[in-house]
Amino acid sequence: MNRLIFLAAAAAIAIPAPAAASELFGGVFVHDVDTPLTKSGIEDGGDFQIGWRGGGIALTPVQPYAFVSLNSSGDTSFAAIGLSAKFGDALYIRPGLGLAVHTGSAKNFTDFSNDKIEFGSRILFEPELGVGIKVAPRVSVEASWVHLSHAQIFGRQNPGVDNIGLRANLAL
Repeated sequence: MNRLIFLAAAAAIAIPAPAAASELFGGVFVHDVDTPLTKSGIEDGGDFQIGWRGGGIALTPVQPYAFVSLNSSGDTSFAAIGLSAKFGDALYIRPGLGLAVHTGSAKNFTDFSNDKIEFGSRILFEPELGVGIKVAPRVSVEASWVHLSHAQIFGRQNPGVDNIGLRANLAL
């Protein structure tokens, strides 16, 4: 319960009022997919994501974003803020880089036998990549990959976590 209160507070701080937003998004993700970028595949469940993306900064394709991702199995949930850039219109690619705070373990262990990801830090990098298509004037859908890790800055171990899923975007 404390984790949900924490994430709700983080979302309230990180996400501006909807009137200032240029896009809202929501998605469903497979949590902790075992990929070559992680030593994980430990946690279970799906992630439900809801967020905001602002308009371009100073006539560039760079957009600020903030979102919350809640895990359905009670494993690691997180809130992230960062910058992404959208290249293309009807068909597009959207790379992004942010920082995330998570509810998982911040311990710096290398023991993977305890069914928990030991992230090594409470704050992690959050690179992401989306590939999308516009399906209506204000609606797009994108396949998205979201990664969390500390890039071995806070220790040699760095299991990380990869989430892969779909987002629906609604331009305001």
